[in-house]
Amino acid sequence: MRWNLRLTAANKGIWKASELQRNLAEHGLVISAGKMSGLWSGQLVSLKLEDLDVICVVLGCEIGDLLIPEPGKVNRPGQEETGRVAVGSGTIAPAVVPKRRDGRSLPPT
Repeated sequence: MRWNLRLTAANKGIWKASELQRNLAEHGLVISAGKMSGLWSGQLVSLKLEDLDVICVVLGCEIGDLLIPEPGKVNRPGQEETGRVAVGSGTIAPAVVPKRRDGRSLPPT
């Protein structure tokens, strides 16, 4: 699925995330700046169905305007997966090297 919020909002005359955020708040959906940024940029992590209802009411649109199916991205049985290494495929995956989160190197092994 492709998230199509910006184009849908632009078709309704809303050009800024802050403007949409205000309109959503007026309808009872208060969204943090971080989550609004994710919604606006298309990098959303999750969205409640109730929130989706409010977005549709505010924009005067249908779910199909916001969520565009992309069936070409779905792997079908018998199709070779792209970008993944199947277990037992004979392909050797690169070794995983653990890294510390604080930027320091690990002791030698």
